[in-house]
Amino acid sequence: MEYCLFTEPQQGASYDDQLAFARAGERLGFDGFFRSDHYLRIGDGDPLPGPTDAWTTLAGLARETSRIRLGTLVSSVTYRQPGILAIQVAQVDAMSGGRAELGLGTGWFEREHRAYGIPFPAKRFDLLEEQLELITGLWQTPLGQTYSFAGEHHELTDAPPLPRPVQSRVPVIVGGAGPRRTPDLAARFATEFNIGFRPEAEIAERFAGVRAACERVGRDPATLKLSVALTTLAAASASELEHRAARIGRTVDQLRGDTNIVGSRDEIAAKIERLVALGAQRVYLQLLDLQDIGQVEYIGQEVLPHLPR
Repeated sequence: MEYCLFTEPQQGASYDDQLAFARAGERLGFDGFFRSDHYLRIGDGDPLPGPTDAWTTLAGLARETSRIRLGTLVSSVTYRQPGILAIQVAQVDAMSGGRAELGLGTGWFEREHRAYGIPFPAKRFDLLEEQLELITGLWQTPLGQTYSFAGEHHELTDAPPLPRPVQSRVPVIVGGAGPRRTPDLAARFATEFNIGFRPEAEIAERFAGVRAACERVGRDPATLKLSVALTTLAAASASELEHRAARIGRTVDQLRGDTNIVGSRDEIAAKIERLVALGAQRVYLQLLDLQDIGQVEYIGQEVLPHLPR
């Protein structure tokens, strides 16, 4: 079982805030530091200090950490040309000594695209399918050969498979709640399938769906890692929970329920045990306050040692 920090820096976090989180996570025994890939704050609130680019950030963290895995959950196919993204991820993988992971999705935040002049086509699943095939195909091309691809949206001609990632297969994460096409793409191209922000019954349903998709394409379902991403609020006392909830504009009652990870050590451990029983092999703990290192410290010191591994 793996436990990763998952952050939303567009909500108000500098590079230094993210570095502090990543270093704390590494020191405290977390398995990964992952971040969203957005350029505009979602919802109302203070927009400062402004956006940080996901892969620029991860390149910096690659040189300032030594163990923790680094990736996006998830990058949008609308942001970068896939050939360039393959180079960026491979370079971060080399800079980190083989710790990069790529989460890739269709994107959804139209206002963000309008703000920065990024095209936002109405239909994006075909883009995702092409980019997954193109990026994984480029990485898998033997050294000394070239890779060509001709699709409806992208075309590569005699591309050299350089730079080479350190990992023989860079982990690729595909996620979403779609009942058919998303699990099919995960079964074909991904090393990990992720379902985020859903109650336990739906998590079980989506896990079953992606296992069935693997079987349809002749893949052993056991070769696909299953993960969940859930908003997390953790503290030793009720008053601390209320304080942390208020800092992100919520109440504890709003966050409690069958979806999020909320509470003290024993409550969190019980939730994790249920997720493990559903088949989860990795949990992304979405922490929304990137100035609250104390929450990372509490989870790492008081909760993590009591969770299943």
